[in-house]
Amino acid sequence: MRITEKEQLMQRIEEALSTVRPHLKVDGGDVEVVDVTDDLCVKIRWMGMCESCSMSTMTLKAGITQAIKGKIPEIATVEAINGF
Repeated sequence: MRITEKEQLMQRIEEALSTVRPHLKVDGGDVEVVDVTDDLCVKIRWMGMCESCSMSTMTLKAGITQAIKGKIPEIATVEAINGF
């Protein structure tokens, strides 16, 4: 079976998120990658305590986006589909 370009990109995103996940899990939260659009926008879904946390916007910018774009600079944006 051949891995598609999108599958490879999703795998790289998951690897980047592995650096942030332990910090989220300490507070009872997590993040799930929902999709990567053709224009390289990563869509994430907050899970657990992150879904209702008022700090999720800051975490998205300072943690999630930095982790992903730091390892995959071609990503244009990262957006949450739920939460604050």
